[in-house]
Amino acid sequence: MARPDARPDARSDDRLRDKLVVLIGGSGFFGRHLAQELLARGARLRIASRNVERGFALKTLGNLGQVQLVRLDVTGKMRGAGSLAAAVAGAHGVINLVGAFAGDLDAVQGRGAGAIAAAAAAAGAKAFVHISAIGADAESTIGYAQSKGVGEAAVLAAFPGATVLRPSILFGPDDHFVNMFAGLAGALPVLPVFGPEAKLQPLFVDDAAIAAGNALADPRAHGRRIYEIAGPEVLTMLDINRRIAAAAGRKPVLVPLPDPVSALIAGATGWLPGAPITRAQWLLLKAGNIASGALPGIADLGVEPRPLELFLVRWLMRFRVQGRFGAQAKAG
Repeated sequence: MARPDARPDARSDDRLRDKLVVLIGGSGFFGRHLAQELLARGARLRIASRNVERGFALKTLGNLGQVQLVRLDVTGKMRGAGSLAAAVAGAHGVINLVGAFAGDLDAVQGRGAGAIAAAAAAAGAKAFVHISAIGADAESTIGYAQSKGVGEAAVLAAFPGATVLRPSILFGPDDHFVNMFAGLAGALPVLPVFGPEAKLQPLFVDDAAIAAGNALADPRAHGRRIYEIAGPEVLTMLDINRRIAAAAGRKPVLVPLPDPVSALIAGATGWLPGAPITRAQWLLLKAGNIASGALPGIADLGVEPRPLELFLVRWLMRFRVQGRFGAQAKAG
């Protein structure tokens, strides 16, 4: 029987075989999973990142010469980093994954996204996929959402045939979402829950990678469109914490925090390293992270998303008191 997180075997797609695809910001969580999806399709990869060291392990997943790593800072401020033009030279397709929650957001994911798209167009790329976020809105008062909205407009102006993907929060075996909550559930007897009624629609990172690969492979069908890609379930933060704790075999007392308390903590401590939540994250959480239904979704990209519940027990076995030798936890 195939593992539930295995790459679907039913899809046979050679449209990217031997094509050069450039992943801008490709050494992060989503980028690593997307790289594996594209390598499985036979693409050649150039992974451009400020932190190329994080992508070293990806070289072992491809054939000799199939994966190239280059250092790039899209803001142009890092000494010794290459240029955008050099990074995208010769590319058949480009996927922009660059994003940030702090710093000069416009330089990174606002006008910076437009500069990446313009470089791809100048290089003659046939396809461009821009990874944005659900809630992107150039008129938003939240800096992250506002810069994402500005970035979308800049991308479509510079590369009119681009595909924009707005993913919900992504989860996977190596994420900083499920693993963080599982670690907290194991370490704390009492666990506060910020935004307990906030609604999320978590999406399995490999399903997001398949969606991005499909968009890149067929720009004629998917270009000039914005997709909201999200998981099959709408869950509250309290629901998610309960499911993660149960799958990890832990029983912390979950304390839903009232919104004024959450806002106070985020405002007072969010600027500290290792803070439980920043003000920007709190505002985004409060706004929710679910598909609006007004735009095409992940099904329109040929993907049937898999639910969080399908993976939790196996992934979180290491968080149990006695690991795989402990009593089987019953998720739910």
